[in-house]
Amino acid sequence: MEEVWKRRVALALTLSVIAILCLLFAVSVKYSSVHLPHIPFTPGSDSGSGSGSAAGTKIGVVVSILPEADFVRHVGGDRVEVTVMVPPGASPHTYEPLPEQLKRVSRAKLYFMVGSGIEFERNWMEKIRAINPDMMVVNTSEGIRIIENDPHVWNSPPNAEVMVANICNALVQIDPANASFYENNRDAYLHELDELDAYFRHKLDPARSGNRARAFMCYHPAFGYLAAEYNLTQITIEHGGKEPTARVIRDCVDKARRYHLHYIFVAPQSTTAECIAIASEIGGEIAYMDPLPENYTASMYHIADLLAEEFAE
Repeated sequence: MEEVWKRRVALALTLSVIAILCLLFAVSVKYSSVHLPHIPFTPGSDSGSGSGSAAGTKIGVVVSILPEADFVRHVGGDRVEVTVMVPPGASPHTYEPLPEQLKRVSRAKLYFMVGSGIEFERNWMEKIRAINPDMMVVNTSEGIRIIENDPHVWNSPPNAEVMVANICNALVQIDPANASFYENNRDAYLHELDELDAYFRHKLDPARSGNRARAFMCYHPAFGYLAAEYNLTQITIEHGGKEPTARVIRDCVDKARRYHLHYIFVAPQSTTAECIAIASEIGGEIAYMDPLPENYTASMYHIADLLAEEFAE
């Protein structure tokens, strides 16, 4: 009888170990499939949150949105390790950071805020500062005039240049030994942004435009600074973060016909039924303009081409 119980106990222990191993395996699979919003730089190099002046270390940098990460990458190169708080496909209006992101914040040397009032920063910056009181926090919008509480300052090449300069100044301040590296990178990227600005001015020259109002329609009001910079008219379907009513949709259809619009512009992540309905009503089509691109210049060149098509005869 005693031998039978020993066998039963041994069997129970064996089954318990198997169950625990299965549980651990399931958990590891679950979390290995989570893609943290982290942008790597030079593959194979060391990462960390050091000052950046010592060989093999990188400055731990956190940014709020993807375009900022692109700006930091161009200036900081392989001397920075960047974490993006609002990952691809997520909305700065609603996103809540993951524990692993907050852990990276606790080790970072620099946080680059957009600083223009994006909702993520309004909701989270106080908590982020409290996690790492020693972290340097930089407002990348310093020097940019905020228009009508619109936070989307980066969607204008001249504004992007201001943000890049602010990023460089902060990196030089925290890592003065490598000042010339950051300044040379800044100057090279500012030249790229100057060329982008010139491209917009050429493509959207009023003399080339058949749409005299130079109006375009988009769902989310993310391109107000672009419109202001190049003397365009942005017509938005969404107002105040609320879905459009039937009356708003009718007004949008009327305006689209009045200005002879063909495209209804939406973010790649959020084509709405309302936009499809408006496009169908005017015999137009949906086109994508990304307000939070990972590759800033490539996306903006695409936007310039789309707008030029919209304004053509």
